Amino acid sequence: MRRLRKFLHNQLFVGALPDGRLTLTNKLLIIVILAAVGTAALSTEPSLSPDWHARFVHFELFFGAVFLVEYVARIYAAAEEPGEGSAWRKRLRFIVSPIGLIDLVVVVSTLMPLVTADAAMLRTVRLLRVFAVMKFGRFSKAIKEVWAAVSERGDDLIVTMALAGMLLLFGATALYMAEGDLQPDEFGSIPRALWWSVITLTTVGYGDAAPITPMGKVFASMVALSGIALVAMPTGIIAAAFSEAMQRRRDQRIEAMRRHLERLDEVDEAVEAKLAALERARNQHP
Repeated sequence: MRRLRKFLHNQLFVGALPDGRLTLTNKLLIIVILAAVGTAALSTEPSLSPDWHARFVHFELFFGAVFLVEYVARIYAAAEEPGEGSAWRKRLRFIVSPIGLIDLVVVVSTLMPLVTADAAMLRTVRLLRVFAVMKFGRFSKAIKEVWAAVSERGDDLIVTMALAGMLLLFGATALYMAEGDLQPDEFGSIPRALWWSVITLTTVGYGDAAPITPMGKVFASMVALSGIALVAMPTGIIAAAFSEAMQRRRDQRIEAMRRHLERLDEVDEAVEAKLAALERARNQHP
């Protein structure tokens, strides 16, 4: 039983193996998760025949059984988690952990359609399961490094957001003053004009609201041109943060390799010293 529990732990808990890679079991689970999400999305389409909806029910039953078995297996294998405490304490710790709660929500959301027909929104919760499986994979360290680099640029991003807010308010106010009387539905108030300001500043420009007066067009041009520069600012900040994170990670790898080579040199020196001592001993006692 201990060997089975260890096997389940290595297969189900990402990062349990030394290389931190996703196991075949976890890869298969991701495929099942994506299939379950696709089934949940298709089951909301009313144009499909009743036969397809009946098949969806069987698919939901299959997915629910898979997720239930996985959840129970995770609870059983959680006893192999490193750390202090008894096996049952470790299992309880897993049940109340964020990933354990996500597993429980996934099981409930998958089996809920068998109880009630109106659970389409609840079933989409299993999308979280994909991230729950992958976020503790071998890329978690890289993600933490990138997040740390972005956090270091938090002040720059806050300044950029403040400038964007000021520009949004300026554009909405300008268009309200220029065309509030001419187009009351689009620019009759500053909150109404904010919608136009947002889509113009982000260079989306749906076209459902547009200025018609020369002054309004001047203000609109200013907001649109400013939006191009303003969107580029956080993009450059985040790109620089990513570059710094990757460079930091490369430097750490180089440093780790240097330390490893130093240890190898020390081992070689120790081996050579032992060989020399053995050689002297052999010469002294032919």
